[in-house]
Amino acid sequence: MSLKRIGEEKSESESLPMIVNVKWIDDMRFVANDDKGHSIVMDVSKEHGGEGSGFGPMQLLLVALGGCTGMDVVGIVRKQRQRLEGLEIVVSGERVSKDPRFYGKVHVDYRFRGKQLKEKAVERAIELSQDKYCSVAATLRPKAKVSFSYVIQQT
Repeated sequence: MSLKRIGEEKSESESLPMIVNVKWIDDMRFVANDDKGHSIVMDVSKEHGGEGSGFGPMQLLLVALGGCTGMDVVGIVRKQRQRLEGLEIVVSGERVSKDPRFYGKVHVDYRFRGKQLKEKAVERAIELSQDKYCSVAATLRPKAKVSFSYVIQQT
């Protein structure tokens, strides 16, 4: 077996590379594993040759965005000493019609729940995540228009 690397350039990264293993199972089903034992199943719908038994790769990109910005926002809101009790993030994406069918538009809707949450603090946390900290949003932004909205439910 020979290893051939295509398109690899020297990295200016200061940290070790992140590595995951993606293995074909059957039909259009794959399982991805990391070095810590986590795994996730990927599949596509029956109309695309799969069984619909897992997330599709493009869905996972939206999942990654929701998780990334959510972790940022929770961390920032906690540092602001806000009394956050719940956060739900709904991420939607519209893909362009021609291959490679990347996302042209992505919308992130944050739904906060807490006691005496200050609107300015919530807005600031979202803006910091979207503009500075969320690496998934930064990865999407060159191709997709990323927008957001939020609702605050006081308890």
